Amino acid sequence: MSVNDPIADMLTRIRNAVMAGHTQVAMPSSKIKVEIAKILKEEGFLDGYDVVEGEIPAHKVLRLKIKYVGERRERRPVITGLERVSKPGRRIYTRKRDIPWVLSGLGITILSTPKGVMTGTRARQLGVGGEILCKVW
Repeated sequence: MSVNDPIADMLTRIRNAVMAGHTQVAMPSSKIKVEIAKILKEEGFLDGYDVVEGEIPAHKVLRLKIKYVGERRERRPVITGLERVSKPGRRIYTRKRDIPWVLSGLGITILSTPKGVMTGTRARQLGVGGEILCKVW
């Protein structure tokens, strides 16, 4: 199956896994997806991630371990929302001073900049803007 927007597919898979209460979610791997997973892990939204060989040797699979808080009955996911901002049909770019805040700093913005994929806070520190990929809270 061909996917037009792999990042939106990744976010939808995470959103669906969180709503279903799964602890892991798997998807086809790519460099940008691994970078987004790395940021989500560093920011505390995921327990971990790993890239494994798929059934076909050339295809790699990205497995994400979703983070939950609380005991068994009161277990709640750390990720409460994911939103794709820039889409293939309408790209959204921002300057360094216009990088949006998510829930007054409680969430993160993930950007693709000339210096790599990073959070909005890191982009502000480095003084770069770029394409707003998604918002996570």
